[in-house]
Amino acid sequence: MRKICFLVDSIFSIGGVQRVTAVIAKELSKEYEVTIVTFDDFKQKDTKLYNLQESDIKYRFYSYPKVSPFKKEVCRALSGIYLTLQPQSKWSSDIYARSSFPSELRESLTSELQEGNYDVIIGVHAPLAARLATLRKQLPNVKLIGWLHNSYEALFGDDSHYYIGKKRKRHYIYQFKKLNEVIVLCQHDSQMYKQSDRSFVPRVIYNPLTLKPGPRSNGTSKHFLAIGRFSYKHKGFDLLIEAFNLFAMKNQDWELDIVGEGPEEQIYREAIKRNHLEKRVHLHPFTNHVQQYYSNAQIFVLSSRWEGFGLVLVEAMAHGLPIVSSDLPTSKEIMGEFSLFFKNGDINDLAQKLEDATHIDWSKKSEEAIKIAQRFDVEHIVEQWKQLIEL
Repeated sequence: MRKICFLVDSIFSIGGVQRVTAVIAKELSKEYEVTIVTFDDFKQKDTKLYNLQESDIKYRFYSYPKVSPFKKEVCRALSGIYLTLQPQSKWSSDIYARSSFPSELRESLTSELQEGNYDVIIGVHAPLAARLATLRKQLPNVKLIGWLHNSYEALFGDDSHYYIGKKRKRHYIYQFKKLNEVIVLCQHDSQMYKQSDRSFVPRVIYNPLTLKPGPRSNGTSKHFLAIGRFSYKHKGFDLLIEAFNLFAMKNQDWELDIVGEGPEEQIYREAIKRNHLEKRVHLHPFTNHVQQYYSNAQIFVLSSRWEGFGLVLVEAMAHGLPIVSSDLPTSKEIMGEFSLFFKNGDINDLAQKLEDATHIDWSKKSEEAIKIAQRFDVEHIVEQWKQLIEL
C-alpha cells in the first residue's frame, strides 16, 4: 500500500484549505496509508471538525527547532541581498532558498519526512510547496507534489495580497520546477504560470464539493448569503456591507447573512452599526451545519478580492442558489455565464448587481446551478488525484 503524506500548516482550524485537504485525505485513506504532518499544536487536535475521525488518517505534529540569533542575521542579510537585486538565475534562487530556510530547519524537516518513508508527499500552499522543493535531493525517491491554493494574481500580481509578491515570483517558479507535479485550481492559473515560464505548466485539479447538500432553497426568503473567514480584505465583506447599504436604501425587505469568524469581525460590526443595519445584516459563527444557511438563502454573494478556488460557489449552486460574484478568473471558469459578475472591488457595481439579482427568474437558475455543481463531485475529483499518485 502506498504511503501518502500531506504537509500542512494547519488541519485542525477553520478554513477552506483545511476542509478541502481533509476531504481529499479522507477519500485517499480508503485506498492508501495517509499521514498528515501539521504545524498545529498537538493540543488543538479536533478530528470532529471535518469528520476526520471517520478515517484511518495518522497525524504527526511538527514544529521547527530554534535557529541561533547569529545564523538568523546572516540568513536575513543574504535574503535581503536577493530581494534587493532580484537576480533571475536558478543558482541565485537556490541560494535564496537556503538563506530563507536555514540548515537547522531544512535538516529537521528532512528528518521528519524521511522517518515516514512516504511514497508521495504533498506540500499544501505555495510556501510549503517551495520548501518541499528545497529538500528534493534529500528525498530522491519520493514523488513531491505542490498543491497551490491561492491564485496566481494573489501570489505574484501587482497588488499581491501575500508576502511572496513580484520580487519572489522567479524564485518560486524555479523551486516549483523541482517538484514532480504542481497542482493549481483553475486553467487560468496554469496558463499564467506557462506565460511566465514556457517549460512550467502546472496540472489543474479542481476542488471538490466538500459537503452533502441540504434541502434546495425555495428562493423566497429575501436573504442574501455570504460565507468565509473574516481575514484581512480577502473575502471583501467590507465591500459587501457597504454595497448592501446602498441596495437597502431602495429595498426595505431584504436581509444579509454573513457566516464566518476571524480578525476583521469588529470592522464589520462597526460598518453595520455606522450604516444602521443592525436589524438587516447578521453575522453568524462558523458551523458544521452550514447547509441550513444555504437552504434558507435566496441569493449567494461572493465579494472576494481574490480566490484560488471559490469552493462556496459550488456549495451554493448545489443548493440551487443563483449567484452574484466578483469578476475573478476562477469564478468565471467555474460558472461561465451563470453568475451575475460585478467589477472586483467596485461597491457601486456590486450594489447594482444585488438589485439585478432580485429580478432573476429563480426557478430556471436553480436547475442550472445544480447541474454545474455536479461537475465537482468528490468521487470524480479524487479519481484525478489517484491517477496522479499512480503515475
